Amino acid sequence: MAREQSYKNRIELLQGTLDMLVLEMLRWGPMHGYGIAQGIRLRSAEVLQVETGSLYPALHRLERQGWVKSKWAVTESSQRAKFYELTKKGREQLAAEQERWQRMVQAIGSVMAAGQEHA
Repeated sequence: MAREQSYKNRIELLQGTLDMLVLEMLRWGPMHGYGIAQGIRLRSAEVLQVETGSLYPALHRLERQGWVKSKWAVTESSQRAKFYELTKKGREQLAAEQERWQRMVQAIGSVMAAGQEHA
């Protein structure tokens, strides 16, 4: 029952939104994929769960765009992992995505508020 409720409360991320969240996590410094997923999960109060099947294709896509770069390094637990880092181009993209996101939130808020007036 609890697992079913948890599944219902999950929010599916659109590709662009996931890209923005990954770039935001990397704004704080280089991270490996697991750290990025955990950071998103924790900062969203466990509402957003990024599956590896979505995360790694997103990281590869961001790398192809030149928004992130990667290198192999060793984690705190002595495991070899690929660390991703935001590039200058990625910082510029993040700023553009944040602006677009704010416009989207305002637009959706306006539509929802208008709906409340007619209810």
